[in-house]
Amino acid sequence: MNIAFFLLPKNEVVCLTQESTLRQALERMEYHRYTSVPVLTEDGEYVGTCTEGDLLWFMKNSSGKTTFETASKVVLKDIPLRSANKPVRIDSNMEDLISLAKVQNFVPVVDDMNKFIGIVRRSEIIGYCEKRVFANKV
Repeated sequence: MNIAFFLLPKNEVVCLTQESTLRQALERMEYHRYTSVPVLTEDGEYVGTCTEGDLLWFMKNSSGKTTFETASKVVLKDIPLRSANKPVRIDSNMEDLISLAKVQNFVPVVDDMNKFIGIVRRSEIIGYCEKRVFANKV
């Protein structure tokens, strides 16, 4: 099955750029109630996933230099991203998606130039697998 069927397109995904500030990241994640979001370059290439943990560990390890008041002075490209959410290409197969969904909440999808085009949520993949399993029991 074509993974494009499960794709939540980029314009519907909450993303951050490497130039977003720590404060912007915290506020967007809080507002949307997400624990992780894709991070893109200014050109739209996928570079990683920022998690709440990345932001909190950065603030903790700054020895008090980074607070919520100073968070608007720190950009995401200066924050180490610990989560290695691997992307798949749009022409990948379902097996690739399923293997990544075991360890990621969502799977970023890129084109052949590494431009971010959207995500596939783990819940969509589980729903697909559920239908396949129960269809075989009938």
